[in-house]
Amino acid sequence: MDPNDRTRVSEVMSTPLETIAPDASIQEAARRMREKDISALVVTTGPRSIVTQSDVIGAVADGLSVEETPVSDVMTREVETVTPDLLMEEVAAMMTMYGVKHLPVVEDDYVGMVSSTDVTAHLS
Repeated sequence: MDPNDRTRVSEVMSTPLETIAPDASIQEAARRMREKDISALVVTTGPRSIVTQSDVIGAVADGLSVEETPVSDVMTREVETVTPDLLMEEVAAMMTMYGVKHLPVVEDDYVGMVSSTDVTAHLS
């Protein structure tokens, strides 16, 4: 990344934030992701949880019933978050350090999502 680049998360994050209830089915999560052309949903439960395409694929590979298994059984808990004023350079470093592709953006409450796709698009 260009060391002079001062682009902030707020300039590239995806909004509005797409959410899903923890008791929704894995199938519903997959349907919503396809419908919205996104790869993660924030789960509206306890602290910092998301369900991603990787979580859904893992559930299918494990033979779980996508119609009956709730998102809460496969979601990723305690995800790292970022603030809207963070520099994209810092986001890229965080994604690499934590090995993640999505970081919810929080400012008092969830306000958006920044993904590795956003980082890649920003760099091109």
